[in-house]
This record gives sequence, structure tokens and C-alpha cells, in this order.
Amino acid sequence: MGVIADEYEALDTDVSLEEFREAVEDKVEQMGGLADEETAAKLIAHELKDQQVNGIADIEPGMDEVKFLGKVVSIGELRTFERDEEDAEDGRVVNLEVADETGRIRISMWDKQAVSAVGDPEAGTHGEIEIGDVLRIAGRPKEGYNGVEVSVNKAEPDEDAELDVETQELYRVEDLSMGLSDVNLKGTVLDVGTVRTFDRDDGSEGQVSNLSVGDPTGRIRVTLWDEQAPLVSEFTDGQSVEIVDGYVKERDGSLELHVGSRGAVDAIDEEIEYVPETTDIESVEIGQTVDIAGGVIEADSKRTFDRDDGSEGQVRNIRLRDETGDMRVALWGDKADKDIELADHVLVTDAEIQDGWQDDLEASAGWQSTVTVLDSEADAGGAAASTGADAESTTSTESGLSAFEDAGSDESDGSKGDDGEAAEAATATAGADGATSGEADSGGGGAAATQVAETVEFTGTVVQAGSPIILDNGTETRQIETDTELRLGEEVTVRGTETDGTIDAEDVF
Repeated sequence: MGVIADEYEALDTDVSLEEFREAVEDKVEQMGGLADEETAAKLIAHELKDQQVNGIADIEPGMDEVKFLGKVVSIGELRTFERDEEDAEDGRVVNLEVADETGRIRISMWDKQAVSAVGDPEAGTHGEIEIGDVLRIAGRPKEGYNGVEVSVNKAEPDEDAELDVETQELYRVEDLSMGLSDVNLKGTVLDVGTVRTFDRDDGSEGQVSNLSVGDPTGRIRVTLWDEQAPLVSEFTDGQSVEIVDGYVKERDGSLELHVGSRGAVDAIDEEIEYVPETTDIESVEIGQTVDIAGGVIEADSKRTFDRDDGSEGQVRNIRLRDETGDMRVALWGDKADKDIELADHVLVTDAEIQDGWQDDLEASAGWQSTVTVLDSEADAGGAAASTGADAESTTSTESGLSAFEDAGSDESDGSKGDDGEAAEAATATAGADGATSGEADSGGGGAAATQVAETVEFTGTVVQAGSPIILDNGTETRQIETDTELRLGEEVTVRGTETDGTIDAEDVF
């Protein structure tokens, strides 16, 4: 048969004998006579063997073109992008996920091949590939955002091939991975954001919003784009929803589920369990990102401040207590609008532990966090949310400022929030209102016993300079009524009559 045919017979390849013979002749010509037909045939056969892989699990970055079978388990959205070359036509790309018995991998199809595979919604055309199809794929592996992916040179359905791979109709949070598309997921709403607008590079205006959902396996942030963005106004914490045709992306090292024009978020009449695993407050350490839950023993008023860029930010401080301790939590941006009151049981996820006032650790709940008011202590996943009951029992015998005695401070300064503001919080343009006696009483569910007025003298540091003024001496906190203008952080002594924990200061020095 000849050396070329002999070498070809030993191969297990889809390449025809004629294609193999042409490749050998090209190799001989490329090597300028340094290799005869037998040597060139062996070189081409070796290259072809490298291309063949036993399964998806064998594919590695840096390989030359590989050939393999894969069953389509998800199909992404067809996207348009601008090429670097001037006057070049826009490119098109679509990502699919394929799997076999050894694993799964993301593949990318480009331009006409992409449009032919999945169709073009703008042109009203339908694609040739559907979920469940088995494809014979040839392409070049590379390192992608979340592992190996293959840039496809050729892919076509193989109706005779069979792969024992089940396509997944409903995902759980723990099943999600970077690059997945056509994701359907059910969960309970943990946090709802607001609709924001932004300017695209082409000058058009877009919309985006976020919500967070959880299921028995975990939680994930959901991002809604453009016409889907206003859907967040239809949902509330604790409601069950189904996300349809989402796709998974990564932001700051965390997975997010995105919903575009093909997707939807629908309310469903089905209870989805989500039980968070929270960290005891006493065990948190600076620099950690943790989930904490507890009862609200302080709930300050929201305040606004000016950022360095001239925009306005907002923050609200609350204090949570579980069975092990208590901690101040700074709620930034949209989180400050949460309807939270004294004795509520609150779950805060992905909170950053930072150094707060007077070396007291505090939690910062920014854009990546969720803040959920729980229906019951059981919802806190075993975390000590019993402080709501504590607040109710103690306010009947203590003054309305009893909550501050454990706090050590109220609206200080050092929390870095949504956009990284720190000391700006201390110079907020609108002062914060701490919990007054009446607020604490109503939140605790009992009337505080009226104390007889007596003349007292109290020295402490100003930890709130708004109305009311709050002084703290490291062990006790007092609310002050005075017309004297005081600065945050200033140490002063006041003398006056004290009634129900509030000092009506006659002298400030």
C-alpha cells in the first residue's frame, strides 16, 4: 500500500486518506527535502494523534486543534462586539456548554458559524443546534475565565453518536459555574435592590438592578438588565421566584446569575427553604467577610453625606445582638432604605468586618451584601436572634438609652461602605438621629419606668454630634439636650438634670 497508506491505516481519525496524503506532501515540501515521505507521514500521524482526545477531561490549554464529541447542555446569548481593526465589521460570538461522560467544557463559536448555530433574534432566524444535540467538534483549547475552553473551528451535529449525559432542566445554586447559560433556578428572595441607569459606550442608556436569592444549597446575586431591570419592584424579601434562561458570570471573584432579554424572573407559589450558616458575633475578626444574624437593639436614622466626586451617599447604622455578643452594622447605599426596626431579627450576609469606633469591630454591608428581615428566630439558622425578646424585657425597666450602654457609639466615622467612604460618614451633610427614649420604648414593646430628675455631671466623648447628642465614657452612654454646638470626637463634661437617661445640660465645659 505504500508508507503513507500504511501509516494512515494505523490511525483512528476522521481525516480522509486523501487529506492525509496531501498533509504529508505539504510537510515534505515545508522541510525542504530534509524528510522523506515515511518521516513526514509519521510526523503528520503524531500530530493527528495529539488532536484526538479520549474525553473532555483530557483537553488542556496549549494543545493544538483537538477533536471530540460533546452533548450540548446549555446555549448562551448571541453577542455582538467591535473588532480592533478600523472599519472592520462587528463580530458575533456565542458560548455553549458541552459535556460527555468525563466532564464538561465551554466552547465558543464565532461570526457566521455562531449565527448559523443559534440563529439571530434580530433577523428572526432560528439556529441549527439545540440543547441535547451531540456535536463533533474541532477547535483550539485555551485558558478561559473559569478554566479551559475551546475556540471552535468546526462543529456539526452527529445524529448517530450517543453520549450518556443528562441535560439539567433546573439548577441549584451549588450547581452553577462560570459560563453556564440557559439556567433555570428557583429560590427565595433575600434582598431587593433598586433600578439604576447607566450610559453605554454608544451613548444609549441602559438599566440594571439586583436581587439576591437563596435555596437549600446556597445563595447568589442576580443581575437584571434593561427591560428586565424593573422586575425587582415586583418582589419582596421572603418571596419565592424562578429565574428562567439566566447565564452565569463572575464579578470580583464571585459568581452572579444574569438575566437578559431572553430571560425572566417570575413569582412562584412554592416555598423554597434557605437556611444560612451564620458566624457567632463574638468570633468574628477584622478583615473577614462573614454572615451574621441577630436581634436589633439599636436602629439609628439614615443619613446622607457628600462623596469626593460630589455625588450623595447614604448610610444607616444598626446594632445586632446574638447569644454571643453584639456588633454595629453599617448599611450603605440602598441597604440604608431597608425597613428595619428595634427587635427585628435581621440576617446580614457578606459583611466586611472592619475596625470601628474606640477599637470596637463593626460590620460593613455594601453592594455585595444582603440584608434580610427574618420572620422568626428559626430563620436565622440557629444564630442568636433572641435579642428581640431581650430588648422587649429590658426596656420596661431600663431607660430608652439602655441600648447605647453596650454599644459604645452610634454614628461614628470609620465604616467604609458601598463606594469605600470612610471618614466621610463622620462629616455627613445631614446629621443622624440616634434612637430616642420614645423610639427605644416603642421598639421594645414596653414603657420605660419614669425616673426622678436629679442633677448629675457626666464626662465623655461625643460619638454623635447631631440631634440628639450622645456622649460615651467607655462604659456608659448618655443622651444630651443642649444648644451648645459640639464636634464629633470632642471630650466634654456636662452638668444638668437627668431624667430617664437624658441629661438636660445647663453647663457644658
